[in-house]
Amino acid sequence: MKSKLNTLKGLGILWLMLTGLIVNAQQDPMYTQYMFNTQTINPAYAGTWESVGFMALTRQQWTGIEGAPKTYTFSVQTPLKNERVALGLNVINDEIGYEKRFSVHADYSYMVPVSNKSNLRLGLKGGFTNYSHNLQSHQLSSTGAIDDPMFQGEINSDFMPNFGVGAFLYSTNYYVGLSVPQVVVNEFENNYNNYKSQAQLRHYFLIAGAVFNLGENVKFKPTFLTKATNGAPIQFDFTTNFLIKEKLWLGAMYRTGDSYGFIAQWIFAQKLRVGYAVDFSINELRNYNNGSHEIMVSYELRFYKERVVSPRYF
Repeated sequence: MKSKLNTLKGLGILWLMLTGLIVNAQQDPMYTQYMFNTQTINPAYAGTWESVGFMALTRQQWTGIEGAPKTYTFSVQTPLKNERVALGLNVINDEIGYEKRFSVHADYSYMVPVSNKSNLRLGLKGGFTNYSHNLQSHQLSSTGAIDDPMFQGEINSDFMPNFGVGAFLYSTNYYVGLSVPQVVVNEFENNYNNYKSQAQLRHYFLIAGAVFNLGENVKFKPTFLTKATNGAPIQFDFTTNFLIKEKLWLGAMYRTGDSYGFIAQWIFAQKLRVGYAVDFSINELRNYNNGSHEIMVSYELRFYKERVVSPRYF
């Protein structure tokens, strides 16, 4: 119990140190089903499934607006023979208009037992992002972007290396995670006009959730995600989900200053999960788009038959 309290105290101090240095801005992809897609933002999440797991997610944001963000994510995680060590891989393709980001990052996590029911995983993330933006594709007038010297050439950063860190404290019925998935602030430059701008900002994430029994066949899971970076207000995602007969998740979410939405996920034999989420803008964009849509599919392979695996709620 003392060890668990010391761990929670340490994580709290770490988060206060991080938030004391920042204000915040949204640049990385956002996900409504963040509670099932934690590995993309926290490398310490790798290994929490206690199985070889695959997850694919597509998000079409602000449908109906030309050039709106589109994000495609694929993640893999697997424990090693040493059960305390796990590896992961994340591939993300993010497109916003003519701006494209393609990233590949590997994860390493190490588990430290805190008590008989709780574990703390510490993680490292490392990889690269390829960024491109063809400025000449923008149509600024009837003659195109060629009239504006600031829209000449192409921004092309073929290789931007980065690394991240994270911590994830969890048991069967709760979790708390802290992470900085991109520590290095990379820049890109316009090869034509020779100017530079920040391509990757340092984002900070705090995520937490818990599961409560409401009866024999119903569980209640409240979760939240805090996102922060320099230059914009801190953003909070609050979500409530209900699990019915260990088969069907149904929930709703609210993202401060941005949107509200709904989530559904069906679980097949504790291995295959298919989820769908939709959210609707509450700001000025609400009159110009038809909502944001996510589809997620995950599958688990269990090779260690002798290992007893607890039901997974996160």
